[in-house]
Amino acid sequence: MNVIKRYSTLYLMMLPILLYFIIFTYYPLLRGLIMSFQQFRLIGDTPFIGLDNYLKVLRDPFFYDVLKNTLQIGGGILIVGFVAPIVMALLLNEIAQRKFKKIIQMVIYLPHLFSWVVIGGIWIFMLSPDGGVVNEILLALGNDRPIHFLSSEAYAKWVMIFSASWKEMGYICILFLASIVSINPSLFEAARIDGANRWQLVRRITLPALYSTMKVVLLLNMMSILRMFDQIFIMRNPAIAKYVDVIMVYTYEKGIMEFNMGVATAASFIVIGMTFILTLLTRIVIRYDN
Repeated sequence: MNVIKRYSTLYLMMLPILLYFIIFTYYPLLRGLIMSFQQFRLIGDTPFIGLDNYLKVLRDPFFYDVLKNTLQIGGGILIVGFVAPIVMALLLNEIAQRKFKKIIQMVIYLPHLFSWVVIGGIWIFMLSPDGGVVNEILLALGNDRPIHFLSSEAYAKWVMIFSASWKEMGYICILFLASIVSINPSLFEAARIDGANRWQLVRRITLPALYSTMKVVLLLNMMSILRMFDQIFIMRNPAIAKYVDVIMVYTYEKGIMEFNMGVATAASFIVIGMTFILTLLTRIVIRYDN
């Protein structure tokens, strides 16, 4: 009680934030959990049906198709979206001209600020078989006919992976650059005196210093691997829907399109459970400590 009285002002400042999360996060989460055990109706009774909604999801063959797509696309984004910012941060760190370096940082960071409506439109335009920038370049290089990137099974998943990684690369790159800047310059100076080249400086000093940031980024990426929606919903089309549809699109179609809220919330809590397991396993593997 003495501690509460001593820091009463701080606790009062925390109260609005606590109320915000209770009202807009934890209460809807609890309400959704209850709904997943009910036969939801907009009007009338909503009888309790136990695990029926969860069994419907687990017995649905389409659920396993979207789960496979989710793991493939999410796994690709996890790998590419983790490695590419590290490489970009190392390359930017080698740029001596500060003005040019800041311009590059701003350019690669801008996509993070835009919504997927904008980014999706940009990629759809760039990959268009009729006048798209990518196809125009390929035709100029001698390609016989335009490639239908967004209607081809062979390219659809790769487009989703690289476009998502491209959008977030600048933001994550800045996190790595901040860690690089915090490295003691005397370490580099001592290594140069000992005859170390640039690659040895990166391998022996820079990369080990980024290890803590790598663990945080990997954990954050793992937490979002199953929760893709905006990108897929914007960039999908009937020709590639079965190849790129993910679990959150499945919940949208069940809940909004079919108004089967019980099954939709059951699928959502399966995603939450799987995300928790993946995050826990990642923490164990990388031995992440707060």
